[in-house]
Amino acid sequence: MEKEKKATVDSKYIQQHLANERTFLAWVRTAIAIIGVGFLFSNLHFTMGTSIAKISDLIAVIIGVFSGVIGVGIIILATISYLMKRRDINNQTFTASKPLVIILAVISSIIILIYISYNFI
Repeated sequence: MEKEKKATVDSKYIQQHLANERTFLAWVRTAIAIIGVGFLFSNLHFTMGTSIAKISDLIAVIIGVFSGVIGVGIIILATISYLMKRRDINNQTFTASKPLVIILAVISSIIILIYISYNFI
């Protein structure tokens, strides 16, 4: 005998919750990619062993560490954003998040500028 299942608040907004989960997973994939690029960049720098200046070694280490920290930060922000959106969807008070997108765009731009600065040293 099967128990009768009750409709939950989440079941009213299935499409929105599934889209929220896909967005969360996309942020996690992005964070993993940023971490991976940072490690790859640092490892290639030191594996090649063609360092001309100590400053290039320092920048390579900064890129690796910064990418790791930013990746973990993105995962934390994505988790917080996911939970807030989940609550707002159920309460029918959802509004798009502009500050999170701006913060992540600025952080990504900083990472790219650091990568570019490495090439000129």
